[in-house]
Amino acid sequence: MANSARMAARRIASATTADKSAALRSAAEHVRAAMPQVLAANAQDMAAGAANGLSAALLDRLLLDEPRVLAIASALDAVAALPDPVGQQIDTATVPSGLTLERVRVPLGVIGIIYESRPNVTADAAALALMAGNAVILRGGSEAVHSNRAIHAALSAGVIAAGLPAAAVQLVPTQDRAAVGAMLRASGLIDIIIPRGGKSLVARVQEEARVP
Repeated sequence: MANSARMAARRIASATTADKSAALRSAAEHVRAAMPQVLAANAQDMAAGAANGLSAALLDRLLLDEPRVLAIASALDAVAALPDPVGQQIDTATVPSGLTLERVRVPLGVIGIIYESRPNVTADAAALALMAGNAVILRGGSEAVHSNRAIHAALSAGVIAAGLPAAAVQLVPTQDRAAVGAMLRASGLIDIIIPRGGKSLVARVQEEARVP
């Protein structure tokens, strides 16, 4: 997955603002079109969560209904409308020799994101990474596995329809905890890991990561 992402990252890094915005708008349309599949997948996660004793608060975080799915799609459209950070000038200075130095924003490359609970993070994280010119590997929590897969399928279809590589947005296909360890040790393949979750997740990342 990381090797495929690295190849895709080169394509995404050179994509125009229009290309990336079009891909995100396409993804938003595919999410709206996949409403029945996303809601059916979420119902599976909700049933499993209730059976496993998730609290009412966690179940509410997990729940997707029609307004929430539409909000996920709207968030994709909102990111598509953001200014493109790639190439933005951060600062500039002229040295005594007359040479002008500039600092500009560039993509990071391949971003690994490990997160829990809320399935909307699948779309939000993918959108932000893509707009910033990066490929992303997503690993969501087991409680939202079916929802995440349904959302990712729609995202992937939208990205492909817009002419960008499917490997730009990948979802780890297994819930085996060893997959998290593999991501954390993928130095040279994944450029940065972003954990989004509780203290135990952050602590594991801090302890095991060999990737920034």
